[in-house]
Amino acid sequence: MTDTIFITGVVIHARHGVMEHETEVGQRFVIDLELSADLSESSRTDRLADTVSYSNVVATATAAFKNANYKLLERAAGAVAEAILSAFPRVSAIKVTVHKPHAPIAAIFEDVGVVLIRKRQATSHG
Repeated sequence: MTDTIFITGVVIHARHGVMEHETEVGQRFVIDLELSADLSESSRTDRLADTVSYSNVVATATAAFKNANYKLLERAAGAVAEAILSAFPRVSAIKVTVHKPHAPIAAIFEDVGVVLIRKRQATSHG
């Protein structure tokens, strides 16, 4: 059974990008997260210990996103996915969407970004 925890619209100021002014001044990014996890226990017990803390997920994602200045959104999103899978064993898969609404593109557009989906690697026993 897989259930979903979602957190959308997390706004983070960071310095990701290829162009020099992006790494100096930075800009606004928006992150959406969808975490796959079995929530059957917490749906019965009503105990935080039986689920994934949304607050801790946001803190982990924010730290991973701001930890370094990446050239590519793909790498920044990958860092978030890796950090969450590492920190939260209950999460079996994650979908990370990173929006860069002020990307330096010579066009009128509303949004640009990437979506990564990562699954926990099965560990072999034996």
